[in-house]
Amino acid sequence: MALGKPGWLEQIIRGVVGAWTPDVTSRSALEALQVPAGQGRARRYLRGILRESGLLFGTPNAPTLGSEATSAEEQLFLAVLRVFTRIALDVAANADAAPGPRPEQVLLLFAALSQQLDDADDIHRRIERASRQWPLPQKLWLHVEAALESRALSLASDPYYGLVLHNGAVFADAHLFGRVATAYFSRSHFPREAVERQLAFAAATKARLVEVLVGLVSAERKPGFPARRAILRQIDDLQLPAALAEATQEFARKTFDKPLPIKRLTAGLRSREMKRFIVEQTLLASLVDGRRSPREVEWTQSLGKHLGFTPEQLQVMELEMAEFYKRHRNVVDVFSLQGGAEVMGEEWVDEMSTTMKKNYRALLKEIRQTGELSKLLARAARGQKLDSDEKAALRAQLIEVAKAVPALAIFAAPGGLLLLLALAKVLPFDLLPSSFRDEPDERLRRDP
Repeated sequence: MALGKPGWLEQIIRGVVGAWTPDVTSRSALEALQVPAGQGRARRYLRGILRESGLLFGTPNAPTLGSEATSAEEQLFLAVLRVFTRIALDVAANADAAPGPRPEQVLLLFAALSQQLDDADDIHRRIERASRQWPLPQKLWLHVEAALESRALSLASDPYYGLVLHNGAVFADAHLFGRVATAYFSRSHFPREAVERQLAFAAATKARLVEVLVGLVSAERKPGFPARRAILRQIDDLQLPAALAEATQEFARKTFDKPLPIKRLTAGLRSREMKRFIVEQTLLASLVDGRRSPREVEWTQSLGKHLGFTPEQLQVMELEMAEFYKRHRNVVDVFSLQGGAEVMGEEWVDEMSTTMKKNYRALLKEIRQTGELSKLLARAARGQKLDSDEKAALRAQLIEVAKAVPALAIFAAPGGLLLLLALAKVLPFDLLPSSFRDEPDERLRRDP
C-alpha cells in the first residue's frame, strides 16, 4: 500500500509485528544479556542497535523493500519505519514488558515521535481499558499516519546544493523513538513529561547539526543563492519548534556571509555521545558530491580535533562509513553517497600507503619476528574468515607491530581489522613481504 492511501501505517506495523522474532544474534543483543532484564538491559540494547542497524547512517543496513513504494524516497522512508518498529519490539522484550497489543503500543510510540502527545495519551488509556474501549478508532491510526507523512523529509531537495540533514535527522529520531520505547515498556504507562523532554532534546540536536553543517558548507566559499534557498528549505523540513526553527534559520543566514570559527560552533558540546554524533554526521555530509576538497578535509579534521578525536579515531569513523555505503546500501542510493564513500576510502588508503612505505623496513622486521601475523593477514586478504581466537591473536600481534611503527596503532584499535583488510586488498603486493602474498596454486607447482 503506497503512502497517501489510508491504512498504510497500520498495514506496515501489523506486518512487522506478525513476522517479528526476538533479536538474539546481533552484537547488541548479546551484550545486553550481560544486564538483568528490565530497563537497564533495554537501554544497553538500544545503545548498540541504533548504530548496528545502520540508522546512524540514515539507512537500515538490511531493509525489507516492498512493492508499495513508488520512489526511492518512499522506499527509504518505509524501510526506516519498519526498523523503528522492530527496535520497539526488541526493546519491549529486553525490558521484559508485559504482553500487550503490540501494534497499538507501537502506534503510541509513533504518535509520540510525531509530537501527537494527546493522541498518545488517548491510545494508552484505551489500551488500559481494552475490555471496554476496543478496538482503537480508525481515526487514531489515521491521525498518526498523517503526522508521519508530514514529517517525511524531502530527501530529493537539492542535496548537491544544500545540507544533507536526512542522516542526522533519522538518527536523532531513532534515538528519541528508542528512549521513549524504553521508558514506556519499562514503566507500563505513557511518560508524557519525559517524552516532552526527549522531543526538546532531539530538536536541539538537529539544530546543532544544522549549525555545524552550515559551517562545513560555508568553509570553502560563500554559498550561492540556490544553495542558500535549498538549505533554508531543508531546515523547514526538520519541523523544529517555531522559535528554534527561526533562530536556526537566522543563524544560517548570518553564517552564509560570515562563517563562525569552529571553536564557537562547538561551544557547549559536552557529552562524548553528542560530539561523536556531530563528527560522524559532518563526515557523512562531506561525501555527498562524490569529492572532498582539501578545504573540506581540513575543516572536518579541525572539527574532530576541537571535539577531542585523534586523527586515528577519525580514520576509523571514515572507513566504517565507507565500508557501510559500499556493502549495505540496499535501498536506492538517494544521495549518491556510495561514490563519495569510495573517494573517502581512496583518500585514506593513499595516506596509509604512504605511511607504510615510509616505515617499510621497520614493518618488515617486526612482521618477520611475528610469523603468525603474516599468515593470518594473507588468509584475511584472500577473503577467508578468521575465528574469534585468530582475530584476537591478530590484534595482539598488531599491537606489537604498532610499538615499532606507531602510525599503525590504528590497526590495533576497535575496528582496526576492518581497516587493515580494506588496505590489504588495494595495496600493491610488492609493498608487502612475500609472506603476505597468496600462496601459489598447487596445480601450478606441479606443472613443468
